[in-house]
Amino acid sequence: MMRSVTIHPDLSRVLPAELLEEIADCGFYPHLVSQALAGAVGRRGIRSYVVHHEATFSGHEVHRHITVLVLLEDALIICHADEGEHGRAIVTTELVRLTSIDSVMLTQSVADPAAKSPGLAEAWLTVIWGATRRLEVAPASCDDPTCDADHGYTGIAAADDYVLRMSRDADGSANTGKLVEFGTLLQGAV
Repeated sequence: MMRSVTIHPDLSRVLPAELLEEIADCGFYPHLVSQALAGAVGRRGIRSYVVHHEATFSGHEVHRHITVLVLLEDALIICHADEGEHGRAIVTTELVRLTSIDSVMLTQSVADPAAKSPGLAEAWLTVIWGATRRLEVAPASCDDPTCDADHGYTGIAAADDYVLRMSRDADGSANTGKLVEFGTLLQGAV
């Protein structure tokens, strides 16, 4: 008979106090998110992190999401929590070894780029590691509009990627800047 084992690490020994505070400030199941993240971090040291809380609207419903990215010496942890159906929460943690990451793109949109100190308006961090692949297939065709021959299929196979976007207006200047700092550190580590 297999026994179920639940691991409950001491959060304050695994995660920095500032990270725990940022997760708690989001107000979206902070203990659940912190427990999942601490389990993924384990005994490794944290180099940097970024927290993103977002609400999306669908008709009359509000759906909350939280994402925490953590940079370790040898890996990136992506912890994401969503509201599920029937009052449930869904929390996923993924550990991606830095050696597995193919590409890290950091895109910055600046307001008044000609200014001596342009203001950061938005930032996107895109990480591609090829853990899964997306295949988009469509019927192939030719340029002859009267052709009814079967030309087979054509498609694109692309690695799934992770994109995190923050903006000054929605997330604040400090958080948007922190995403750029995190992305810069991740680029340097890969």
